[in-house]
Amino acid sequence: MDTLSVMGIAFASIITPTALMLMFFGCVVGIVFGAIPGLSGMLGVALLLPVTFGMSEANGFALLISVWIGGVSGAFISATLLGIPGSTSSIATCYDAYPMCKKGQVVKALQAGILGSFLGTFVSCLIATFLSPIIARLALQLGPWEYFSLCACAIVLVVGLSAGDTARGLASAFLGILLCSVGFSPIDAYKRFTFGNYNLFGGIDVLALVLGMFAVRLILTDLGKGGIDTSKMAQVDFKGQGLTLKDWKNNIVNIVRSFFIGLWIGFLPGMGSGLSNMVAYAQAKSSSKHPEQFGEGIVDGVFASEVSNNASVGGAVIPMVALGIPGDSTTAILLGGLVIHGIEPGPLLFDQHGEFVYMVFEAVLLSAVAVLLIELFTMRWYPSILKIPYHYLYPALIVIAFVGAFTSTNTLFNCGMMLAMAALAMFMDHFKLPVSPLLLAYILGPMLEQNLRKGLTYSTEGFVTFLTRPVSALFLIVGLLSVVIPLLKKKPVQAESE
Repeated sequence: MDTLSVMGIAFASIITPTALMLMFFGCVVGIVFGAIPGLSGMLGVALLLPVTFGMSEANGFALLISVWIGGVSGAFISATLLGIPGSTSSIATCYDAYPMCKKGQVVKALQAGILGSFLGTFVSCLIATFLSPIIARLALQLGPWEYFSLCACAIVLVVGLSAGDTARGLASAFLGILLCSVGFSPIDAYKRFTFGNYNLFGGIDVLALVLGMFAVRLILTDLGKGGIDTSKMAQVDFKGQGLTLKDWKNNIVNIVRSFFIGLWIGFLPGMGSGLSNMVAYAQAKSSSKHPEQFGEGIVDGVFASEVSNNASVGGAVIPMVALGIPGDSTTAILLGGLVIHGIEPGPLLFDQHGEFVYMVFEAVLLSAVAVLLIELFTMRWYPSILKIPYHYLYPALIVIAFVGAFTSTNTLFNCGMMLAMAALAMFMDHFKLPVSPLLLAYILGPMLEQNLRKGLTYSTEGFVTFLTRPVSALFLIVGLLSVVIPLLKKKPVQAESE
């Protein structure tokens, strides 16, 4: 069956009334979760993942993807009106969007965020649609040695960006590998770390881990802080002038540059929009003819941040569908959803579930259009979203998390495991251990172990084979350099301080 026929079948499955309604609902939920500081689209995806159990793959992932797209875009709302980013993807948006609001340029700031988000998401997904099959075909030429090295490289790349502390990032990654080792081992089915408890024979449930570490932890932490003070919201006047043709002409280079920065960073495993918006903003400022205006309220900074963080969406989708490796934390959760629905991620995904893969791309495109229309027509309601009382919101989210954990395995043990994972994540926060390397290592751990054991079995040279095969060695070298280079950069600083 040719590609166009497969895309046609996928499109037919995504434009059913049920799928379209779910996508509309998901976009609205994602925008709200993204707009409220402390929540995020990733949290919305984690909470709604159990809801998809009884749905078809098309309907379930249409819902999850629309929440993701809405969340990434909606994060600019609080960044613009409150000066507080809805998530890490919009940190750089605060620098200029909030000052623009205080100067009375609310409409221009919001339009730049809405249209910049749409451009980043839509165009990056179009590129991912045509690039992913090529990468998947190349990946089919790789053996277990290359896959082991690729997974190891992906984990180490995330460690290298762990808040500047490589040791803590490595500790978090090792915790993730330890957690994914619970249960029966692959190939020989040996019981590990089960302590005689039959509930652990199948390993730690991915939903319990995701809900505990990325939902319950965030909710309890923010609830303990008392929520966000919305009294400092900028004076909102929607009568101001919006974007002009001159704004677009002056930012063509900025938009294109920010787009490719976001696409590339999104493609790198585990990095995503939290990094891309900062890098793109820094590049926009350093390349500007008037850098002194950045931070004072200039539309260039809003474009740079919002185009780049949404372009990371398309970049993150590429390794997810082509290699089975998450581009960021949200795609890691979506990969867990694939496994729950009985779909094995990896390069064979295009051959075995081609319709599903193109359905994912089409869901992203349709969600981007839906989010654009919803945000443009509901712009005046944004202040109301930010005033939702936290003491009503958080208890409802906690209940949803417990219901989801119980639904996953129909056991109260899983609810207890969810709380244990939340406690572990809060413990990690206390000691400044990043959670992202743990999640990535937990998701990639089984693939890492299987390919390691296969590689050792298929060759008589043992570990040497991983170094003598060129592609495998390249991945290992890249991973090693990503850890060594930050350490070498620290030495001159330490020497000067001494």
